[in-house]
Amino acid sequence: MTVLSDIPETTTIPIGARGPLSLLVLDRLSDDGEEPAADDQSVILAQELTSASRDLVHDDDLQLSLFLLYASHYGSVPGLDADREWDGELLGIRRVVEDAFEADLRRRVAVPELPEPSAPAVAEALFALTGEDGGPSLARFVAKKADAGQAREFLVHRSIYTLREADPHSWAIPRLTGRAKAALVEIQSDEYGGGRPERVHAELFAAAMRGAGLDDAYGAYVDDVPAVTLASMNTMSLFGLNRRLLGAIVGHLAAFEMTSSIPSRFYSQGLARLGFGADVTGYYDEHVEADAVHEQIAGHDLAGALAEDRPDLLPDILFGAAACLAADGWVAERILGCWEAGVSSLRGDGEEARHEPVDDHRLSERAAARARSVRASGRRRRADPAAPSHHCAVPLRALRDQAALRRIAQGGGLPHRLTGVLRPRPARRSARPDSGGCRSMTRRRP
Repeated sequence: MTVLSDIPETTTIPIGARGPLSLLVLDRLSDDGEEPAADDQSVILAQELTSASRDLVHDDDLQLSLFLLYASHYGSVPGLDADREWDGELLGIRRVVEDAFEADLRRRVAVPELPEPSAPAVAEALFALTGEDGGPSLARFVAKKADAGQAREFLVHRSIYTLREADPHSWAIPRLTGRAKAALVEIQSDEYGGGRPERVHAELFAAAMRGAGLDDAYGAYVDDVPAVTLASMNTMSLFGLNRRLLGAIVGHLAAFEMTSSIPSRFYSQGLARLGFGADVTGYYDEHVEADAVHEQIAGHDLAGALAEDRPDLLPDILFGAAACLAADGWVAERILGCWEAGVSSLRGDGEEARHEPVDDHRLSERAAARARSVRASGRRRRADPAAPSHHCAVPLRALRDQAALRRIAQGGGLPHRLTGVLRPRPARRSARPDSGGCRSMTRRRP
């Protein structure tokens, strides 16, 4: 029987898999990965895994898979093969996972009663929704109680979106017309620095990361954040990349802007209290003033105008706003719950996978047959002493934590792939060290 420690720890993409589907997606998207399959086995696998998952929002394997597939469109992670952005197999996997994720969001998120489709009424409804007390405040905790290590953890969570700030919402620009389009462009112009590269908000946040002793490379901390943090970013990408969800991405942005100004002031106060300099607090200081203006534009001129021009989109405008609040709330619950328990909010060596364990008996007959085929291929490859060694894009820490992969490994063979066989690949980059908490967060790019 194969033990997980037999698997090398190198990769061309600086992210480790969290289960069988993300393992497949990582290989398919990498510069030197396996060529996409001509059959539908990987789509069947995605269907089986989404059906087996009890909680998609906290499912590490599915959320990472979706994050990687969206990252291919942004071009945000090194090592992604641009030629595979529109690969049919990968788009099929994405469609399965994102359809299940959208359905899960619609089940979870409570949408308020719809107002009349007029700009004043829609803006009033959005301000009422975002003004509701959602429970304990992460911003107030950072302002008054967080220590320096927790503040760095907070920045790590935020880096998944904020180092790409505004990009998910910009997908809506070519899909809007008239007043709504002009309003969104006005907001995004500020987000992108108004023509000044050094004032681009993502660049301001990168400076904050560096000032706090953190790595400002996008994706540097994907391995460290839990599924719910990826789900927050995936919610934006889901809405932004799907034209049919135009109303949802507009509503999301409106709620995002309406809940940014006051919390940003608290974050700035907390970071200053802990002794961080203006290079760290400057990002949040910028948002105190900017988002106080943006929330008015987003409520009246963007969401309100779109509802007047397209009343059919009003339900999704409210859904997108409510989903924004819900996703942010889930992340805050994770962070505060961990901190109050005295543990790190980041993923650690001992954290169990938040998805239903999957083994051959849970998979369909066709997917199980493919899994057995892969194991047999792995045994043949290891039995040939002349065969070159290959390197799997999975850190051991991620593999050890996954009950699903352990179950698959018990059947014999490397759990490299549930579809297709990896060809040998050279080692080009070592996996980053584990980081189960704050102490390993203070690393910079060389």
